[in-house]
Amino acid sequence: MDTVTEAEMAVAMALVGGMGFIHYNCTVADQVAAVVKVKAHQPGFVVTPVCMKPSDPISAIDNIKLTKNFSSICVTDTGALGGKLLGIVTSRDIDFIDDRQMPLEDVMTKDVVTAPEGTTPKAAVDILKRNKKGRLPLVNANDELVNLATRTGFVEERQLPPQGAPSLDSKGRLLVGAATGTREGDKERIARLVEAGVDAVILDSSQGDSTYQLGMLRHIKQHHPGLDVICGNVVTGTQARRLIEAGADGLRVGMGSGSICTTQEVCAVGRGQATAVYQVARIASQLGVPITADGGIQNSGHICKALALGASAVMCGSLFAGTTEAPGNYFYIHGQRVKKYRGMGSLEAMAKGSEARYLSDTQNLKIAQGVSGTVKDKGSVRRTVPYLAQAVKQGFQDLGVQDIPQARNALYSGAMRMECRTGAAQHEGGVHDLLTFDKKPW
Repeated sequence: MDTVTEAEMAVAMALVGGMGFIHYNCTVADQVAAVVKVKAHQPGFVVTPVCMKPSDPISAIDNIKLTKNFSSICVTDTGALGGKLLGIVTSRDIDFIDDRQMPLEDVMTKDVVTAPEGTTPKAAVDILKRNKKGRLPLVNANDELVNLATRTGFVEERQLPPQGAPSLDSKGRLLVGAATGTREGDKERIARLVEAGVDAVILDSSQGDSTYQLGMLRHIKQHHPGLDVICGNVVTGTQARRLIEAGADGLRVGMGSGSICTTQEVCAVGRGQATAVYQVARIASQLGVPITADGGIQNSGHICKALALGASAVMCGSLFAGTTEAPGNYFYIHGQRVKKYRGMGSLEAMAKGSEARYLSDTQNLKIAQGVSGTVKDKGSVRRTVPYLAQAVKQGFQDLGVQDIPQARNALYSGAMRMECRTGAAQHEGGVHDLLTFDKKPW
């Protein structure tokens, strides 16, 4: 989703043992650049250092502070990473300047402590400590900015909960996936993604049981046989079987169950998410293919249910929207700090290019199957995910199983059973009969 996963989210997810899939509501070049950035990332360094040109005004930094909540930037001759480093501007350089249109070249610090390309995070910390600096640009032999380390970043790293093992490929690089469509032009996109080192692709469609998806799956398996392909979305065993027999390595399950999705309302298709996961998992497990529950995940309890019903993983949209790593800028609504979140079937997302996902790219009339909205600031996923994982572990403990294979055996042997709950039972299972309470998940 274009308001959930780009390079920063993908890096953060891989660092906590998950995997991010870069959305394709963008140009091929932008999506490939995001994959390259994730594969090249060194843990401990800034994912996307903010750079500006020497001619940019101080007011540009004011805007960055308002939307990103930091006010230090690197100045390069191109205004981008990879340009020649000219200086650094921090709040100390601009706090008492009244003329906010003054160019950065007039206020920037030019005598900058740098480190050579390839410096390790541990060595960067030592340099920052020794020089009592807050930022350490890494430059190559041509003095071009290639990376950035910050004191704040290393301090925050130490304050995070235990992160667990990161998701790495055979070369020790972070895992990253990408979404793609099923049109003829997407064949070139996939080829470029493979060249960039992508680890898996999702064939992104609201209804995956189609001739388009089957054709693209055959193409990938013929031309990129080593690439894992996740197909979908599906909600029935029949749909699942057809895609698995065609060569799908994994399936996404869910149709119309996301918080910003209106497919069930507009098109009258879809299925209850728990039922869909259970029915698809029954077929997929027999054929040895894992499934991902996609949609409806709002808390750790939903993750427990999805895994217990047969899913091997969950895909989270709204749960991670609004986090620090999610794309977009923060703004305020009624005093609440928020970010934008939208469904890929919303008219706003379609206007940017996602209409092919809903087969609307050849239609004059666009029918929305999603909405656009806002979600509150949730902080970093690197702080959220470890707690979610621990909550799921406690859920499995209460289920009496140690891991997903045991849960699967318990489900299909009848040792673990599911039961429908009435509205009264659901109310009883939540917080009730209190005048006031403060609900903190962790």
